[in-house]
Amino acid sequence: MGPLEEIEGIVLSVRNHRENDQLVKIFTNRFGKRMFFVKGTRKANSKIKSAVLPFTKASYIADIRDSGLCFLRDAKEVTHFNAMQTDIFLNAYATYVLNLADAALEDGVVDPVLFNKVEMTLTDIDEGYDPEIMVNIFEVQLLPYFGVAPELRGCKVCGEMDGNFDYSDSYGGLLCQKHWSLDEHRYHASPRAIYFLQIFSRISLDKLGTITVKEETKKELRHLIDMIYDESVGIKLKSKSFIDQMYTWGDMLLKKDKNSLN
Repeated sequence: MGPLEEIEGIVLSVRNHRENDQLVKIFTNRFGKRMFFVKGTRKANSKIKSAVLPFTKASYIADIRDSGLCFLRDAKEVTHFNAMQTDIFLNAYATYVLNLADAALEDGVVDPVLFNKVEMTLTDIDEGYDPEIMVNIFEVQLLPYFGVAPELRGCKVCGEMDGNFDYSDSYGGLLCQKHWSLDEHRYHASPRAIYFLQIFSRISLDKLGTITVKEETKKELRHLIDMIYDESVGIKLKSKSFIDQMYTWGDMLLKKDKNSLN
């Protein structure tokens, strides 16, 4: 056993190992993402069981290894994000946040900024902030981790900061109206969707106030950000596919309700 370290961590994923043990991937504040072997957590009398549940943050006592599996020895100050543990929709959004963070950063890379973004996003979702908006903010602010840094302050061509803008994948950011003709495949997004895209790119999660977005704009924002990820990032996570299915369920229920009124 190596020297023990006390670390803050957020559980990213859990899978069973052998009969009574688990392999738990934890995003730590000091050692990045690490895979931990946790012995006996599937036993009823396990003292550490509650600390390695999904959607959990804690201070862990751990044996950190430079290669191979690390080992958890104990935990304290255990915090559960309770709402997402019981609500299937919040669960889906939170799972996507964790999966996206996992995909954005190599294991073992220390990144306290991303750690704080994950923690604050989960906290805000758990405390009742609009989960769709929180996920959109998280997605936009994670783009640089995938090597995508679109120009969202103003026009990529001339630097114009005022007026109407649209998003161009070819130019890697916004185009002002006088340069729209340069890209016939620009996204044709509404000014309001572009406005929120700009806000999301620079808003500080620790100073987040109430953000109210109309459903129509939220739908367009979702489509806009999905297009950026599809064309520039190129990853498709199962948790994101599940969220897309949830929107389909909602559209089907809305259509059913409208038909029942006719």
